[in-house]
Amino acid sequence: MSRRRREKQIKALSNFISLTFFIFLSFLIGSSSVFSLNETLDEQLDELKNILDSSSSYSEFQKNQMLLPALQKVLNSGISFAETREIVEKGVSSSFDAYNMKKVLDILQETKEEDLPVELLINKVNEGLAKSVDKTTIISVISKKAENLKKANEILREAQQEGLEIKDGEEIIRIIGDSLENDVPVESLSWLIKSGLQQGKNLEEITEISEELSYLSLMAYDAGLSPDKIYLLFKQSIQSSTLVEQVCENIQKNLEAEISSNRIGLGETKPSSSTGGGATSPISITGEVSSPTAIEGTPAQEAGEAPTESGSAPEPPELPGGDSTTPPES
Repeated sequence: MSRRRREKQIKALSNFISLTFFIFLSFLIGSSSVFSLNETLDEQLDELKNILDSSSSYSEFQKNQMLLPALQKVLNSGISFAETREIVEKGVSSSFDAYNMKKVLDILQETKEEDLPVELLINKVNEGLAKSVDKTTIISVISKKAENLKKANEILREAQQEGLEIKDGEEIIRIIGDSLENDVPVESLSWLIKSGLQQGKNLEEITEISEELSYLSLMAYDAGLSPDKIYLLFKQSIQSSTLVEQVCENIQKNLEAEISSNRIGLGETKPSSSTGGGATSPISITGEVSSPTAIEGTPAQEAGEAPTESGSAPEPPELPGGDSTTPPES
């Protein structure tokens, strides 16, 4: 055997040994990481179990068969341990029953797994638990908010499928979700995103237009228009122009005409200028009804202003913080 050939064989053997050692080392590191993660998860679940054990409200079945498996899924979905622990601690301190606690955890897990901004829901849960809001109200609010986030994500995906470039996708989902809570028709928001992007609108401009649509929608509900009527009004206004700004003006104009027509039909005097409309009294989280606005009173905001948290159409119970959410209709 020539010296040169022998050197090649030794070099090949050396490379093989190095590669084998590298693979073995990687396996050890990977196994160690998995073991460490499992150990950490087990420690986190033990800590959460200790919190559950501090309450006499939960049976062994509820803790071991319901809540701990749900908590494990929440942690595996990517929701942080700190956020999960805070929910459990507040749930225990406010005597939140196991079945409704599991509903909350399931909603949070599903929202996170769909890569939606779950922090919005977590904040609502913590606000409600901290102030002992009725459990059914908390679940209703976060269920509706989760549903609106899913609808907003669908609108975004449709725009992407049509070839539109989406920047700040998560923020747009938040914006659309807020407008859906104010009962702006889904079709109108889909039109806004597609037309706005096609017309080169930036995130700030889309936000302002979305808020304006929310204001107009609430104004329509204050005037007593049905959801079907509002949907048709928005649809007709959108079909009458391709410019986003013009559509908002068309909605305002058509809304004023509709309200005037309704009042004349009721035998009232046709208003000479601004649109009037009595707001249905919103229900607070305590169940109290605030003083109604006079039917002949003018809206709290002038047309064209962005909607505020006050003076709106029929609203659901609110969680503390002023962020209202429309719960599912019964």
